[in-house]
Parts: sequence; C-alpha cells; structure tokens
Amino acid sequence: MGKLEGKVAFITGAARGQGRSHAVRLAQEGADIIAVDLCAQIDSVAYPMATPDDLAETVRQVEALDRRIVASQADVRSLEALQGAVRDGVAQLGRVDIVLANAGIAPMGEGSETPQAWQDVLDINLTGVWNTVHAAVPTMVEQGDGGAIVLTSSTAGLKGIGGDSPGGEGYTAAKHGVVGLMRTFANTLAKHRIRVNTVHPTGVNTPMVVNAVMEKFLAEDPSIANAISNLLPVDMIEAVDISNAILFLVSDDGRYVTGTTLPVDAGILAK
Repeated sequence: MGKLEGKVAFITGAARGQGRSHAVRLAQEGADIIAVDLCAQIDSVAYPMATPDDLAETVRQVEALDRRIVASQADVRSLEALQGAVRDGVAQLGRVDIVLANAGIAPMGEGSETPQAWQDVLDINLTGVWNTVHAAVPTMVEQGDGGAIVLTSSTAGLKGIGGDSPGGEGYTAAKHGVVGLMRTFANTLAKHRIRVNTVHPTGVNTPMVVNAVMEKFLAEDPSIANAISNLLPVDMIEAVDISNAILFLVSDDGRYVTGTTLPVDAGILAK
C-alpha cells in the first residue's frame, strides 16, 4: 500500500515539468489527482508554455498507474475557475486532501522588460497561489480530516536573485510573497489539522528553465548565472527531486511538519 492510498491531490500547473512529476509521483503512492493547467501562452512569457497535449500526457501517465485523474484547463488567476475545477474533481473523486500550488511562470530575458511582465508574474505566481488554496480549503475543512498544502516557491523566494527586469523582479517578489502566504496559512489552518509548507527548488530540468530564451538570458548576464549556480557539482536537479520532497511533506512521514521553508537546492542557499 502506498503512502497516499485513499488521498486526492489538487495540483496546478500539472501539464508538464514539476507539476506532471508531482502528479505521477503522488499517484505512484496511491493518490488520485485533480489536475489543472492553463495550457495556453501568455504574452509576456517568451518561452513556449504548456499545451492541451501536455496535459493529456499527464493524464495518460497517471492512468497508466491505475489511478484516477480529473484534468481541466483552468487559469490560476481566476478563483472561480479553480473553484470549479475542485468542485468537478471532488464530485468525481470524492474528496481533496492535498493541495500543490505549483503553477508559475518565469518571464526573464526576452519579453520581461515591460510592466505587464511584472503584473503577469505577480498575478500567477502569488495571487494564483492564494486562489489555489482558497479554492480547496473549504472542502478540506468541511471534511474534517486535516490535510497538507505545499506552495512552490524558489530559491529566489529566500535570496535576491532574478535580475533587474520587471519580470525578474516580479518573480523574486512573488516567490518571497509565497513564503508570507505559507506562514499565514500555517497559522490559520492549524486548528483544522491542515499543514502548510513551501518548497524552494534551485534550477530544475523542466521546459520553464531549459529553453532558448532562458539560455540567452543567462548567457547575456554572467553575474546572474553565477548567482544561481549550485554548491554541489550539478547544473540542475530533476523534477522528481522536488516531488520526493513534497511526498515527504504531504504524507504521514511529515505529519508534524508545518510552517517550514524546505530548500531542495543543491546547496545554493549556503553560498
């Protein structure tokens, strides 16, 4: 029996990258999945974003593990859209126990020099996290069985990195803001036995990081590349490394862990 048998996880940004990895890893441990992703392009983001085909692949991989998944296209900037996704997922899967607010963008380099890039990254990476939690928590409280929430921040949520463009500044500000949300939610939801933590990855081998736009951005500013280089001799970590940390936080292994910032960073924050 898996560590999450009988549990249902609500995951945003689930079409690819870390979100897909989390869905698959939690499904391996017995969880059913409510998955959402925008599956569309945002003007201030120059690298290609996820597509409906990507989300369909996440569905395929979860179902291949003999787990159930309810997937839909939804924008984390809309509380109503996320509430609808949770409502539909709970109608089919019966409950929600775990929330992974994972959806995010990184508008750095090309396209990041406008005020719109600042606004987009705040709307998605910070307000979208708030929306995600508020969409799911009423059902978790009503169930009365507690639960676990993990908000995806970044090493940029604990360190001043990201560059001097509106998009980069917004990314760092939003990821710091996620920590504040986590600490607030950890306090207000503890009485319901709902635990809340953040994870802080270094660079992860996903399409958000490994693309021509990001490569050009780092090549043009070696100071940023140096600032985000790891202490351990690895260029990047894999999405499953974050998924395994999240599995600890949402399972009974981490049943008394709440209000924490958990780096999975190959030592970058120790530099």
